[in-house]
Amino acid sequence: MPPKVSSACAHEHAQHDVSLHAEEAGFKRPSLARRKAAMTLSGRATRSGRDEKHHQHLETLFPGPLVLPNDALAIDLTEPPQSMKSWMQGKLRNPVTQERKTIYLAPVPGVAKQLSSVRNWAVPSTVSASHRQACKPPETDHVREYLKAFYHPLPVKLLPQGLCFVPWDVAKDRLRPKYIGLQAGDGVTRVRTRPSPDGVFYRQLNLNDILDAAIETLPDDAYALVILVDHDLYEDDDDDFCCGRAYGSSRVAVVSSARYHPSLDHDAGVDRKHMWPASHCAAYVRDACRPPAARDSKRRRVVQTGVLSASPGTAMVAVIQSAPPALKPENDLEGLWLSRVVRTVSHELGHCFCLAHCSYYACVMQGTAGMAEDVRQPPYLCMVCLAKLTRAIRGVDQGMDETKFQISRYMALARFCGEHLQVAMFAAYRCWLYKRIEMLKTQDAAPGKVLENSNLARCTEET
Repeated sequence: MPPKVSSACAHEHAQHDVSLHAEEAGFKRPSLARRKAAMTLSGRATRSGRDEKHHQHLETLFPGPLVLPNDALAIDLTEPPQSMKSWMQGKLRNPVTQERKTIYLAPVPGVAKQLSSVRNWAVPSTVSASHRQACKPPETDHVREYLKAFYHPLPVKLLPQGLCFVPWDVAKDRLRPKYIGLQAGDGVTRVRTRPSPDGVFYRQLNLNDILDAAIETLPDDAYALVILVDHDLYEDDDDDFCCGRAYGSSRVAVVSSARYHPSLDHDAGVDRKHMWPASHCAAYVRDACRPPAARDSKRRRVVQTGVLSASPGTAMVAVIQSAPPALKPENDLEGLWLSRVVRTVSHELGHCFCLAHCSYYACVMQGTAGMAEDVRQPPYLCMVCLAKLTRAIRGVDQGMDETKFQISRYMALARFCGEHLQVAMFAAYRCWLYKRIEMLKTQDAAPGKVLENSNLARCTEET
C-alpha cells in the first residue's frame, strides 16, 4: 500500500537521486561519469569542469530512478544498464529506413457475436455498471496522436485491416472457452485464455499468442506494430497479469488498458496524490522508505540525501507544482486512463527500437514491478534513451541537426499536452517539456538561471 502522506502535501522539496532504500536493496546507480559516457558513441565522456557543471544542471530536470521498496530496480538487479555504445553494438537492432519507417497502431479488436460473453471479460469485477458508463476507455485516435508526437517525425497510421476475436472451435462451454481466435484478414491465430488468478477480471488472454498474430499481420512498410486490447493479459503460468509486452527484434508489441482502469487504483495501492511528477516529492519518498509501522508514528525531522530545495527556478519542483490543485485526477478519469495507456504504449514501442529497460534516470523505459510503481514513472525518455532514439531516426534524415530535432519533438508533445490540460499528468508534462526546451535553447546559460517570461512561466499561467 502507498505511504500515508498528508492530503495537504505541498511537494516543497524534490527527490533528485535514488531513495535511501536503494542502498539497502543493493542497487548502485551508475556514477555521473558513467551516465555522461552512456550518451556517447565512444562510451567515453569529456572531463571538463564546465561540461560536468552543465550536466549536473541538466539532471535537475532528469532525476534518478526512485527505487522504492518493491520497485523493479529494488528486487531485480540482474539487468545491466544499456549505454548508447552497447545499443549501437546490438545485433538484433532493426534500422529505420525510408522504406520501413511507419508505426502502425491496431485498435482494440472487435468481438464476434458468437463470443458475446468474451466482451464481459474486459470488465473489472469490482466496477459497477454506473461507473463503467462514466469512464470510457482511451480513444484510439488520442493514442495515435500521442505516438505521432512521441516518435516524431515518423508516420503513425492505423492498421488497415481490423482485428476481431472469433470462435476457435465449437466449445462446450461458451462462457469460458479455453481458446478463442484472433482474426486478421484471412488468417486466424489461436489465443489461449485462462481464469484471472486474482479474480479482478473473469478471464485473461495470452499475450504471446496475440504477438504471434501481430507478426503475421505486420505490413511491409512497417517499422513496428502495436496492438491495443482492453482485455487483461498474461504471459505465462507464473504471471498474475501483464500490461504490455514487445518482441523487440520482431518489431511487434501489445498493450492492455485493463489494469489501468482508475477504479482499480485503491486495490493496486496507487496514491493519486503522488503519481508522476509528484512521485518525486521528497516527503513522499521519505515515507515510502520507512517501515510500515513507523509511517503512522509521530514524524521526526529526517535528513534526506538527494533532495533539492524548493528555491525559485528549481526544475523538478516547478514541474511538480505546475498542475494547479484544481486538476485532481478524479475530475477526468478518462484522461487519467489515457495518460497511463499512452505511457505504456510508448514504452513497449521503445523496445521495438531495441531500447532496453533504463536504470540511469527516471525514464519511461524503466521496468516496473506493479501498478503503484507504474504511475510513479515519467512519460519522457531520459537523455541516454533519447540519444538512442535520435540516432535511430537519423536513418530517415541523415543530415538532421539533433538539437533542432529534439526541440521539434518536444514541441509536438507539448502541443498534444496542450489539448489535454484538464489531465494533471499532461499539464505537468507540458511544463516539463517547456522547461527542457528552454534548456536546449540556452545551453550556454549559467546553471540555475531563472528564465523569466519563458514558456515555462506561460504554461503555469494557462493550466
